[in-house]
Amino acid sequence: MNGPAVAVLLSSAVFVGGLGIAIKYFDHVELIAGYDPNTVTDEEGLASFVGTNILVVAGLLLALAVLEYTQPANGVATDAAWIGFLIVVFALTGWLIIGSRRFERGE
Repeated sequence: MNGPAVAVLLSSAVFVGGLGIAIKYFDHVELIAGYDPNTVTDEEGLASFVGTNILVVAGLLLALAVLEYTQPANGVATDAAWIGFLIVVFALTGWLIIGSRRFERGE
């Protein structure tokens, strides 16, 4: 168990989850980086798409915190989980960038 890492992961999960909830359920699309109200054609769709993916990242952070808490420090499972987490977050980032384009008007 790595106490400081668990605390940072949990607080990050709460913060990222709060952003995801604000975007998905309260339509705060202005929290999305690069959001331009002049080019977005479907704000509700964009909020749902981005918010859902951000909530997935929050869930991954929470799962990583649980793994950090339950596994011994510097365990092989924890190291593999961090690598997997980074790969999934990078893939989700690309998916968000590409997928968000479908909610924009073509110029």
